[in-house]
This record gives sequence, structure tokens and C-alpha cells, in this order.
Amino acid sequence: MSDTLVLTGRSLRISRRNIDAVITSLMLPVMLMLIFVYFFGGAIETGTQYVTYVVPGVLVLCAGFGAAGTAVTVSEDMKGGIVDRFRSLDIGGTAILGGHVGASLIRNLVATTLVLGVAFVIGFRPQAGLLGWLAALGLLLTYIAAISWLSAAAGLLARTPEAAGGFTFFMMFLPYPSSAFVPIETMPTWLHGFAEHQPVTKLIEALRGLLLGQPVGATPWIALAWSAGILAAAVAASGTLFARRTR
Repeated sequence: MSDTLVLTGRSLRISRRNIDAVITSLMLPVMLMLIFVYFFGGAIETGTQYVTYVVPGVLVLCAGFGAAGTAVTVSEDMKGGIVDRFRSLDIGGTAILGGHVGASLIRNLVATTLVLGVAFVIGFRPQAGLLGWLAALGLLLTYIAAISWLSAAAGLLARTPEAAGGFTFFMMFLPYPSSAFVPIETMPTWLHGFAEHQPVTKLIEALRGLLLGQPVGATPWIALAWSAGILAAAVAASGTLFARRTR
């Protein structure tokens, strides 16, 4: 645990030096939210104010984009040779990868706070009580941890940081065929099955219900099960890939 905390601090210091990437990860979700609300919101019928509808989806998009950067930083470490030095100091792979994931969680919390702050300014008014906020935060953090570990596995699988960057595109694309920006029933019929049952949709619907004080049924538990399953598979895959890359 102490090694993981030290390496989390290292990853955060590296992020601070790469200020352009930090600004992009902070501002891109905000800009996308403003574009959807002010450019397209008037043309999209959701049964409520569009900013109220879209903010949970933007939070998930923000989480995916921020966590996907873990693939690049892991790949850079593997290519740069620093991992060999860590292993000579008897630092295990779990601590090395956990440092990247821990930094991802912290960066994403900052980005999420910024997105929520701007959302409040432009009219987002959640109705959640304390338990609703805590439940929404727990779901979002579990999802971020899951896709951060999945991103770490992608970084180990890629042979170059440039190739690892392709994972960012995948994580940014996934919220679009979901209920993040438009109701699923407005999509083509052939897309309904995937959009309704993919994990991002369940997470967005759970966040939307919790933040707006609406009935959520079993949706939060389904979203949590998806995230837990992804997390378990990603941690196992990361351990296997790390062992293979460092033989």
C-alpha cells in the first residue's frame, strides 16, 4: 500500500508536468457539455431541461476520457525502462499499476468537480439528498477504478504510447450509443438492444435517477455489478500482461 501511494504521487507529478494534457482532460468534457446544451439541446426532446438530462452522461464521458489516459502513461513507463528500475527495488507490478490507477481516480475527481460546477452555473439542479449523492459518487468511483484498470491493461498490451492512445477513442465513443445524450427510443431500432444493455447506459440511468431524486429500482445494483465485473477482469488481465511484459 505504501508503494502504491508513493507511485500515485509520482504519477500526479508527471501529470503536472504535462500541463497541456491536464488542461485537455479538464476542459474537453466541459466544452462538450456546453456544445450539447447550447447547440443541440433546443432540438432534442427529453421531457425535461436538456442540461438536467445530459449532465450524468457528461460525467461518465469525463470519467472515461480521464481514465483512458492511464493506457498512455502505463505504456510510456513500459517503453522507458523505469519499470525495470522499480522491480530492482522490489516494487511489485500491483503497486506500479495501482499508482497509475490511483492518480487516475484523483484526476477524475477534479475533472468531475469542475464539470458539476459548470453544470450548476448553466442550470443543473439535482434533487438528491446526502445518501443519493454518496451512492452516485460510489458508483462513479467504482466505474472509474474499473476502466482505469482496463486502461492499464490496454497500456500493457500496446507496444507504443501512440497505440495506447487509441484506447481513449474507444472510451470516448462508448457513451454515444447509450442514453447519455438522447433517449434510446430515438435511435435506430437495430441499435436499441446494445444501447439499452451496455454498462454505460445502466450507469448513466443510475446516476440520473440518484441525482434527480427519481426512482431507480435495481439499476444502481446492475451498474455496480457491471463495474465490479469489469474491475475484476481488468485487474486479472493487467497482472497477466504485466508478468508477460517483464519476464
